[in-house]
Amino acid sequence: MVTKENVQGLLPAANLLQLDFVNGVCIEFLQKQLNASNCLGIRAFARLHNCTELVSSSETFIKKQFLEVVNSDEFLSLSSDDVVKIISFNDLAVPYEEKVFESVIKWIKKDLDQRKDYLTELMEHVRLPTITSRPDTLLSIVNEPLLKDNLKCNGYVSEALHFNLRKSVQYFTIPQTIRCKPRQFGDSHKVILMFNRSDTSPKCYTEWYDPVTKLREKAPGINDCRWEAGLGVIRDQFVFAVGGVNNTRSQSVSMLDVSSQSPSWVPMADMVVKRRWLGVGVLDDCIYAVGGGDPDNSLNSVEVFDVSIQKWRLLASMSTERWDLGIGVLNNRLYAVGGAGNGKILKSVEYYDPTLDSWTPVAEMSECRKGVGVGVLDGLMYVIGGYNRKHLKSVEVYRPSDGVWSSVADMEICRFRPGVVALDGLLYVMGGRSDGFIYSDTVEIYNPKTNTWTMERFSRSGVHIYGGVVVDRPPNCIN
Repeated sequence: MVTKENVQGLLPAANLLQLDFVNGVCIEFLQKQLNASNCLGIRAFARLHNCTELVSSSETFIKKQFLEVVNSDEFLSLSSDDVVKIISFNDLAVPYEEKVFESVIKWIKKDLDQRKDYLTELMEHVRLPTITSRPDTLLSIVNEPLLKDNLKCNGYVSEALHFNLRKSVQYFTIPQTIRCKPRQFGDSHKVILMFNRSDTSPKCYTEWYDPVTKLREKAPGINDCRWEAGLGVIRDQFVFAVGGVNNTRSQSVSMLDVSSQSPSWVPMADMVVKRRWLGVGVLDDCIYAVGGGDPDNSLNSVEVFDVSIQKWRLLASMSTERWDLGIGVLNNRLYAVGGAGNGKILKSVEYYDPTLDSWTPVAEMSECRKGVGVGVLDGLMYVIGGYNRKHLKSVEVYRPSDGVWSSVADMEICRFRPGVVALDGLLYVMGGRSDGFIYSDTVEIYNPKTNTWTMERFSRSGVHIYGGVVVDRPPNCIN
């Protein structure tokens, strides 16, 4: 029998005698004993006896229960090297970075005379710039006496203040050092930001949706109705809603930085041209706004937002006017798919090459489609649903290697103007009109390996999903 009393002698003896089964039983026993008060001791014991599996289990527990672990006597007794190792983990489960800062100060003050010289080394691994969305907290850090008396630590505080100032006006040119990046905890670091509209409100709102846990959580809402806007995301962090404000053409652009601990939509530079029902795509950290319009005035113009200068400029126009089109990005090319123009629903497709600033036609789809959803997965481009004198549930896939379209399994229901994202080898098709003017509150998931669709129903009365993007898991989101 393995017990608390004999396991510390039994495991090293089993290692010495190469009794792998006994060793495994001891490791399994200690894994079950892990708690906030002993996990650091168990990790040290595992490292001493080279039990890599137990070290890994202990560290996973420490990351997950960090807030409890730092309140234990074991934590306050750690060496400076061990504290550095723990606070260096990128995937600590901390709601706010100030919790890491507080743990460092607490460890230092436990034995101030002996430990104050380690402050600089420890503060190097505290991500102070990510606290800057909480000014009151940063102010209390600035006033911490231990930091005031340390020149190097004053530099870290100045970095955080400077970061906050630059981030408020220069979102995409901020430093990319590890101290400026929020921590990420969890097995899946990606979630879907869904865009919804309601029968009871003129405004649009958003939700975080974790496909792994099936959980949803309220996300920052947009003040205006943007369901005719185009959506795009840069670096899985900066979400853009482009044009289409309150059922009118608009040059307006809004942006959400999901990495902020208090995220909110902020205005960005206006486009050159007013647009609605446009297509939006992202290439090399640049947002492209393609076509748009309505039956009375469709556009073939294209413009790009260059994040390095934060301005829009016009590019070569498409060969065809298109509104209500789909956009796919594949092999560093921007594909404009279907849409409507000159009174016709289109089945033509063309791509933009940014190195040549030119558009080139490719093979047409088998069916005309406007309001089509487009998703790119494993080097293939899927065009999904849409409208062609009726709502469609058919799906086509384009293979750039041979320039050929082929059909795959139909969705369960028709979807006109759905949102489409690719995540973890699957396609998520969200909402869209399923019948007349009725918008769906469901999501269908396509598995290309089995060529099958599965349905998820959210069953929320009066809620209609019209778009979505994949982003990094925001702080405090669906933990």
